[in-house]
Amino acid sequence: MTYEIRTLPPESTTTRTPAPAPGSARGNGRGKLVAVSDLHVRYTENRDIVEALRPESEDDWLLIAGDVGEYVEDIRWALTLLSSRFATVVWVPGNHELWTPAKDPVQLRGVARYDHLVEICRELGVLTPEDPYPVWEGEGGPVVIAPLFVLYDYTFRPPGTHSKDSALAVAKEAGVVCNDEFLLHPDPYPTRDAWCRDRLKATEAKLAAVPEELPTLLINHFPLVREPTRPLWYPEFALWCGTEATADWPRRFRAAAVVYGHLHIPRLLICDGVPHQEVSLGYPREWQRRSAPPGRPVQILPATTGASA
Repeated sequence: MTYEIRTLPPESTTTRTPAPAPGSARGNGRGKLVAVSDLHVRYTENRDIVEALRPESEDDWLLIAGDVGEYVEDIRWALTLLSSRFATVVWVPGNHELWTPAKDPVQLRGVARYDHLVEICRELGVLTPEDPYPVWEGEGGPVVIAPLFVLYDYTFRPPGTHSKDSALAVAKEAGVVCNDEFLLHPDPYPTRDAWCRDRLKATEAKLAAVPEELPTLLINHFPLVREPTRPLWYPEFALWCGTEATADWPRRFRAAAVVYGHLHIPRLLICDGVPHQEVSLGYPREWQRRSAPPGRPVQILPATTGASA
């Protein structure tokens, strides 16, 4: 049986033309659904890895859970390359894509920058959180693939703090301040957490419209639950890693799995019975210490076994 999800995307500031139907040009449902994040192609070593990244089958779908890069030209390069190789590519923004570096010729900020990146994806046929959710019909399906753009709202706070201001003060005293505070502008929203609240409202409504008989696969750059942040070397950094408002989403919206990045701690966690898979490559100094081949996408569907607690 074929399902088609037709729901209104979250509100945005631009009028967009519809993206191509996922897998309409290629693919017969016999491929795999694989995922990767935090490619950070500004690093030459990472760019070489992306250059060599190829699907095992012409029917494979690739989920990209954010942080392709900081410069628009780098993001376009990577998405152009990968969308030419995989049957379908699904992208969600990370915090680095939303930065406005001083040396980037594209000086758009906040929502305008995000909209610009979505338009690039539209040109390339890459699916984004602004498109109707596609349905994976291959092995392990049907599953609604739900790319999310949910930011953070400073609710992953250090113990003993009960407000954004007190939590930020503790983090600053510990010498932990995310570069988002200087480079990720929320325009036209007054704050990043205000932008987050708006995204939460729109995304929740879109997820609620998915037919109840269908499971989902949730993709977000930031973890949807706090558990993945527990092993951070600097626990104060959790402030910039998610929101408590999404803690019940995996169970509430029937997630077969959650895919995320951001922390650069690739692993599989089972939280409340739902697999949460971080799929990040990370910086060269990080992946060079690992024994596994760097940049190899993680297979999400059909599901594989193995988890860590």
